[in-house]
Amino acid sequence: MARLMFLGAGGFGTALAVMAHRYGHQVTLWSYDPQQVEEIRQNKENAYLLPGVPVPEEIDVTNSLDALGEADLVFIATPSSAVREVAAKIRGKMRPDAVVVCGAKGLERDTLESLSQVLEESLLENPVVMFSGPSHAEEVSRGVPTTAVVASTDPEAARKVQDILSNSSLRLYVNDDVMGVELGGALKNVIALAVGIADGLGLGDNTKAALMTRGLTEIARLGVACGARPETFSGLSGVGDLIVTCTSVHSRNRRAGILIGSGWSPQGAVGEVDMTVEGYFSTKAAYELSRRLGVEMPIVTEIYKVLYEGKDPQQAIDELMSRPRRHESEGQWLGVEKRPETKEN
Repeated sequence: MARLMFLGAGGFGTALAVMAHRYGHQVTLWSYDPQQVEEIRQNKENAYLLPGVPVPEEIDVTNSLDALGEADLVFIATPSSAVREVAAKIRGKMRPDAVVVCGAKGLERDTLESLSQVLEESLLENPVVMFSGPSHAEEVSRGVPTTAVVASTDPEAARKVQDILSNSSLRLYVNDDVMGVELGGALKNVIALAVGIADGLGLGDNTKAALMTRGLTEIARLGVACGARPETFSGLSGVGDLIVTCTSVHSRNRRAGILIGSGWSPQGAVGEVDMTVEGYFSTKAAYELSRRLGVEMPIVTEIYKVLYEGKDPQQAIDELMSRPRRHESEGQWLGVEKRPETKEN
């Protein structure tokens, strides 16, 4: 049995807390909002985000950070925008051997830093492990078989997280390509928005497959430019997370995209989903980072123009389809040599 503290009582934090308790760990679930704490205690479930999933009384639901000093593992399950603030709250309050795990997926909006970079700046004495992969809270909480990846530059810390959190319904793999794992998890949300927009426009499966495949190429292209290994994007935090986020009914990013494709304004769609739509913010960060590094990302660019410049979604699709003809392997992210442009059909 380990002592685990989950910071953030959203759907994912609650799901992991319930799962960890089910497998015998001592669990604390923290929320910054006293009202949310009281509602979960009274209802014995997170009725808004995970209806029908009981939260056992043995889980200590609290807005106090007192349990930090005893925790073996501290899991940050907040939106990406809150990671730096949460890190500041917990710095110096944990044992030096406690491992900090981050399940948020995104880039910091102002600095464009990865979240592991944010945490390593903020938590100098504690090892940091990033958690990513296809793991919707709605399914994790119900024990649906799930695989994910934990990535760290500290192999002992990654293995510790793997040992503590792995169970018969959650299989964890370790990886030392932290940048690749993070970018795959963050940028698949952008492509899920694009797929949702295509669905909202009434386009078909061919379009969805095209956006997912070429979108993965763009994600990996940017990742390699940031120092990631290309093979990481064929794994759980790359193609795995991309598949589930682009196709699942649980995907907030896809739902927001469907509304945008149906005629809603981007801001109205994000508000209607009424939860953090990470892809909205990750689109801007990816666009700015790609321009800074000189990386070509046509799908990301068009989605940025739809979200932030008011471009018509159908026009964005039309312009993607009318781009200059290319060889599929040109600039390929798996290391194939760059080929010249061709005008052959």
